[in-house]
Amino acid sequence: MSIFKRLRDLTMSNINAIIDKAEDPIKMTDQYIRDMTEDLEDAEKAVAAQIAIEKKFKQLYEEQDALVKKREEQAHTAAKAQNVDLARRALEEKKSAEQKRDEYKASYDQNKASADNLRAKLDEMRKQLTEMKNKRETLVARYNAAKAQTEINKAMNGFSSDSASAGMKRMEEKMLQMEAQAEASNEMAAKDKSLDDEFEQLNKQSAVDDELAALMKQYDNK
Repeated sequence: MSIFKRLRDLTMSNINAIIDKAEDPIKMTDQYIRDMTEDLEDAEKAVAAQIAIEKKFKQLYEEQDALVKKREEQAHTAAKAQNVDLARRALEEKKSAEQKRDEYKASYDQNKASADNLRAKLDEMRKQLTEMKNKRETLVARYNAAKAQTEINKAMNGFSSDSASAGMKRMEEKMLQMEAQAEASNEMAAKDKSLDDEFEQLNKQSAVDDELAALMKQYDNK
């Protein structure tokens, strides 16, 4: 897989469209963040390797360029000294060094362009990863709010005014029924009193009447 496949195939617009259709956008976003983080790490290694190649050719180019200047100075020195053979050898090495310098310069320019291109893509990946992380925070807030609203709506649907009124009416009817049963139970208990109970009650009433008569008699002569 290409190092920058995620950058090429999963642009932010495509990612947003997929997330919007996902059943769980938070899990989907987390997965994309993990994928993009892994791709970013691979891309950083690739860019580092390309930069190393760029620096290597730059070093070779600079070394050959320095050698060209050195051999040219030496050729002049030998010419001043009228040493034709030494001057020729210096110029020959200068010529060879110029050829290598030009080759290294071309390779350096090519690899520098590639490295610059990779740097730009790497910066874009970092930007997209940051946007994705920021988007996750927004999604979490929106997701939790929507989830809470859904739960509230479900609860409200189950607790409609009609059902509440019907429930209250049933409780009132139940209470009336229980009160009627209690009253009927009292009446049955009264009917079930034994003969002895009735005489006992009569005796209690007679005792009260006798005490009341005695009390009233104390004040009749006054």
